[in-house]
Amino acid sequence: MSPLPTDPEVAIIGGGPAGLIAAEVLARAGLSLRVYDQMPSVGRKLLMAGRGGLNLTHSEEFERFAARYAEARPHLAPLIEAFAPADLRAWCEGLGQETFVGSSGRVFPRAFKASPLLRVWLRRLDELGVRFALRHRWQGWDDEGALVFTDAAGEPVRTRPDATILALGGASWPRLGSDGSWVELLTRRGIAVSTLRPANMGFLCPWSEIMRSRFAGEPLKRIALSFEGATVKGEAIVTQDGIEGGAVYALSARLRDAIEREGSALLHIDLRPDLSPEALLKKLDAPRKGQSTSTFLRKAASLSPVGIALLREASPALPTDPGALARLIKAVPLRLTGTKSLDRAISSAGGVPFSELDEHLMLRRMPGVFVAGEMLDWEAPTGGYLLQATFATGIAAAKGVLAQLQIPDAALTSRPSSATRHT
Repeated sequence: MSPLPTDPEVAIIGGGPAGLIAAEVLARAGLSLRVYDQMPSVGRKLLMAGRGGLNLTHSEEFERFAARYAEARPHLAPLIEAFAPADLRAWCEGLGQETFVGSSGRVFPRAFKASPLLRVWLRRLDELGVRFALRHRWQGWDDEGALVFTDAAGEPVRTRPDATILALGGASWPRLGSDGSWVELLTRRGIAVSTLRPANMGFLCPWSEIMRSRFAGEPLKRIALSFEGATVKGEAIVTQDGIEGGAVYALSARLRDAIEREGSALLHIDLRPDLSPEALLKKLDAPRKGQSTSTFLRKAASLSPVGIALLREASPALPTDPGALARLIKAVPLRLTGTKSLDRAISSAGGVPFSELDEHLMLRRMPGVFVAGEMLDWEAPTGGYLLQATFATGIAAAKGVLAQLQIPDAALTSRPSSATRHT
């Protein structure tokens, strides 16, 4: 047994965005706390999210923004309204990280990557007195209700804080720390947990050998995808075993649920969403002048080689009738037979249902234990909605701790003096 020198008043388990923002809220209110994480460093999934540009939030109006959370909207909308996209941007800029709105309405830090933001943020947490216990893997609770961890040496560590915030993430990209091992620990205590499933992921489809060998990795640009009455414009990428990309992710929840229900899903791809059927038909009705089908489609319809290959996947003998060909280009059928694995998904669905929690995100069966971030049962498309809700629920859980301990809240934009800290 190797106990920590002192027991913190609050334990936060998980060093991702939800856990770190909760730590900042509590530290500003003067609480002594410790953040536990099983990895050697914190914020690893945040850094991964920022590799291609850290999409913090979105600039669209609130009602449209809140609708992105579908069934979880009634629970998440009040929390996001309390820490709205404008608040997240102000917090980021308070760290010296200016933000900007991209052409799609998405919000990014001016530095674009996550590492400058995380570096400054960790420095602020250090100044606020936040302590970290890294390489500590949570093992649940002992018979007396103490938290149990295994440290880097494999020794057990026990602590009994006044409150605990669980922010261990979902189960996507487990090598970054969020491996979903907490599910068993909670169900063992009688807490219901909805099955963790992939979200914002790619899909499997039975490509021909030509498609796999020649076009894997090729982008499908300026397309529109349609499924069950929903249409999304954007881009996708052909992979060795299927398709992925932003437009696919936007429909991923519907597609996943249909595959689980029926065994497959028929997605339709419009290769020229910028053209009306009539305008496309006019282009295809032009004389071919001895051109091959591929050359004609490339010149007349401005289709890329991968787009033409996609047409041949759906119909090896392409229609010679211009009307039938136009209809195929506007709605190429693609049968999806499965989802790509959870460990490669951008995020995960499922988790602790809101019915298990009170309005402060505290477990009803376990007073003093709060849940935040991707552990909660919600999902959203990419576009800034994932991080926004993660931050908002982390702040809500921290404020729930303050309410339980009857400690006044402190704004994120001000710092408490050392004299006001509760130690």
